[in-house]
Amino acid sequence: MEMKHTLWRKALFVSSVLLMSSNSFALTNTQLEAVEKSVDQAMERFSIPGLAVGIVNDGKLVMAKGFGVRSYGKEARVDEHTLFGIASNSKAFTAAALAMLVEQGKLNWDDPVVKHLPEFELYSKVLTEQMTIRDLLSHRGGLGLGAGDLMIWPDTDKSIEDILKGLKYLKPVSQFRNEYHYNNLMFVVAGEVVSRVSGISWHDFVEQHIFPKVGMDGSYAAFSRIPHANLNFATGTIEYQGQLEEFIGDYLEDFRGAGSIASNVADMTKWMQTQMSAGTTPSGAVLFSSQSQSNMWHPHIMRVPKEQALKDFRQHFKGYGLGWSLESYFGYKKVGHMGGILGMGSQVAMIPEKGVGIVLLSNQQAYPALRAIANEVFEQALDLAPRDWVADSAKTYHESRNEKYSKLGPVTPKRKKQGLSDEHYTGTLRSAWYGDVIVEKIAGELRIDFTHTGLLKGSLHHHDGHSFVVKWDEKLLEADAYIHFNLNDKNHVESAEMEWVNPEITDFSFDFHDLNLKAFPKPTE
Repeated sequence: MEMKHTLWRKALFVSSVLLMSSNSFALTNTQLEAVEKSVDQAMERFSIPGLAVGIVNDGKLVMAKGFGVRSYGKEARVDEHTLFGIASNSKAFTAAALAMLVEQGKLNWDDPVVKHLPEFELYSKVLTEQMTIRDLLSHRGGLGLGAGDLMIWPDTDKSIEDILKGLKYLKPVSQFRNEYHYNNLMFVVAGEVVSRVSGISWHDFVEQHIFPKVGMDGSYAAFSRIPHANLNFATGTIEYQGQLEEFIGDYLEDFRGAGSIASNVADMTKWMQTQMSAGTTPSGAVLFSSQSQSNMWHPHIMRVPKEQALKDFRQHFKGYGLGWSLESYFGYKKVGHMGGILGMGSQVAMIPEKGVGIVLLSNQQAYPALRAIANEVFEQALDLAPRDWVADSAKTYHESRNEKYSKLGPVTPKRKKQGLSDEHYTGTLRSAWYGDVIVEKIAGELRIDFTHTGLLKGSLHHHDGHSFVVKWDEKLLEADAYIHFNLNDKNHVESAEMEWVNPEITDFSFDFHDLNLKAFPKPTE
């Protein structure tokens, strides 16, 4: 009887493999040429200086190619080895690192975080005790979108110890495990778990135990780890007031396990091959088991799809696994992730059942362009009715962008109230999790200094009553903010709140609204 069952299971396995194989397809040269035309079209329509594309089809590499230039206004061309910041596509590497440690018996997915990081502390004792490794990787911990990101964005001097100390001051916005809220800091914590459990840094673990095994010999865990002799890397581009401008950054160095990896399409296609082979690398080595991959590709928290996504892609569900976004796409399971840096965007998208995956790395922030190119590839894979995804996406993108930029603030007050003299607003404000924000008058101008963040220095312009508009010295941040001072009956500042002037434009990682600034030292009565 046991022999019969064994033979039956083998037959079932073979038939499943044959079914998967029959469901896959092979991209023709004509189809690949059509993809390249879509890339050229997208670069023109979305003003993208440089872009790299990698495609995996039926387990094989069919495209790894660069288009355009590495830096706006420069001549050096993008190729398959050009490094880009992959941003949040780093999250899947952190999840894989933890899967490897789970398989080594060094931790479990449902271990409380405090078991491995005793100093880990969240807003409440209950939340601290209940948060698990699995929760860190699935955006279901209750913290708000981008909450606390100012500890790591854009480029701070905060250590991992500082970040861990600050977590307990971030108030949840929803019940634990009840809603999806994208949060980078939990992945920073997950990276530190990798470090504590393995005995080496997250950076070293990724570079020593993942990259070599996959064959990613041209990738680095952070921008600062790229050899000085390697000049084949891209710089960001931001469209500002109708003009493109170069923006040079460090590929989210401070994001660590949440987003600091620098890679290229030659390497990222190997990463996709490993993913679509259930953890087996192109060389045949096993990085992690198929069981671990099932765990990472299983929805751990659900999201409500947008109505437009149902019309465009027949998207009936959307969720998040462990380091991966998951959704239905014309009846198939789509696995992937987007990544964003100031001036740079990345996308990994796979339809495993059809054996096709695409990675796009770009030195512009026009994310709809990347999605459109991926959709052109999937149109071929799924034999969908032809549609000009790039043209349609460009039309929607520019209409939306024009509308958003036509509404740029600040809003003019109906009855503008007078403020006090500038000196009344000077002093030190302190956020329990960020640290000191200094307001001072320098050379006749009211200035603000986020002391841990080199890029967050700017000037204050009176808006209404005790409210000012902050304009940052680096205009390309596009992060103008209101600051509202609260004064006591002696006209001493007691506290201040901040909010975005242009919420539809400013990146969510500028979480000024979470600061809860208090005057320090507190004014005496």
